[in-house]
Amino acid sequence: MKPSKAVITPEGYPFIAYSSGLFLFLSAGAWLYASVALAVPALLTLLLVIFITSFFRNPERKPPVDESLMVAPADGSIVYVGPADEEHLGACQKISIFMTIFNVHVNRVPFSGVVIDSFYKTGKFYDVRHSRASCENEQSGLLIETAEGTRYVCVQVAGLIARRILCYTGVGEQLERGSRYGMIRFGSRLDIYFTEGFKPLVTMGQITVAGETPIAQFAEKPIGECA
Repeated sequence: MKPSKAVITPEGYPFIAYSSGLFLFLSAGAWLYASVALAVPALLTLLLVIFITSFFRNPERKPPVDESLMVAPADGSIVYVGPADEEHLGACQKISIFMTIFNVHVNRVPFSGVVIDSFYKTGKFYDVRHSRASCENEQSGLLIETAEGTRYVCVQVAGLIARRILCYTGVGEQLERGSRYGMIRFGSRLDIYFTEGFKPLVTMGQITVAGETPIAQFAEKPIGECA
């Protein structure tokens, strides 16, 4: 499946259709039989339709003009900024973004580059705010190389409720910063790993907007290297 620019992502259409059908069925029964017993679940189902439609919203986003800025791959809040070790990069820096069920769940490319590797790992479904989630939860990742030759890894991590990771891209594809590349259904986390080529710009608890909020900046020279 390819990313869509529709206001509501196509992945949500079946869920919206099922919940809407149930709402119409219960509403018709409540009206025909003047039944409060059916009216209450009909109202609850209407709220479910509204929630599901909101969950699958797919707004347009505009990346910052400065192309040296890495943007957030997800809406949410920063739950980790600091050192890490990643199998493709070794010792590196990591930024983690936690998405609640109320956030937009369409994921976007942090920085332009070519996908040179992809991976998928089955695993558990810990609460993604837990430190073990990055290592043990089900996840799907991309190793991306920028035009300057710097590499970074972007990982979609399934959470306690999330049970479906969608990634629209694969090895060899050129990705543009801020473009849609996947989504995770019903609460999850995005981990971004990068080397000294990028300098973090965010702090713990900061709110991010996918495709727009700068989370790191590309540096022509490694951090700490003399000019």
